[in-house]
Amino acid sequence: MTATRPRRTQAERREATTRAVVDAAVEALAEVGYARTTTGEICRRSGVSAGGVFRHFDTRLDVVVAAADEVRARQFVGFRAGLEALADVSVADCLRLLRAACRAPVNAAWYELLVAARTDADLRERLAPMAARYHEEILALGRTIPIGADLTPPERDALVLSIVHLLDGEAITAVVHAHPEHEDLRLEQLVRVLAGRPVGAMGRPSDD
Repeated sequence: MTATRPRRTQAERREATTRAVVDAAVEALAEVGYARTTTGEICRRSGVSAGGVFRHFDTRLDVVVAAADEVRARQFVGFRAGLEALADVSVADCLRLLRAACRAPVNAAWYELLVAARTDADLRERLAPMAARYHEEILALGRTIPIGADLTPPERDALVLSIVHLLDGEAITAVVHAHPEHEDLRLEQLVRVLAGRPVGAMGRPSDD
């Protein structure tokens, strides 16, 4: 006798639809960019009708903002999982995990929204509090890893965000003009600087 699957509740159906729409928006932002992440594109990818989308979200902007928050959540899950997989966490390990997070395909969705927000006032207004929350969560996580332990809290926070911004810039620039020959050296230099050790001439680590 075949067991009958229990019918999903209305709340479960609503959650599944919302999830499908947000996942589709994240995927579209990362793959085709902000301008082409239209309601039609989100519907096509999610399998949800336009009516279904707007039963759960008031506007397209609400969908893309929810997608931005989903990217934030996924990034922290991935980064923490990476930390937990390490027996001993070193500065170099943290930098490699952070670089991987910046280059993760899902993070392209966040970059798309940041760039679009420069000229879209409505998007900028909605993203600003989320970006502030995102950075505060990054700083809170940064306070738990071995970077800049001898610095004052404001100095340490500035250092953590400076490293994030550096690797964000590297990830964006690499799409058009990559410098793979510099990548390992750049992390070596950061590790040495963070340890208070000098960097040699022409970018080579010094043995002094």
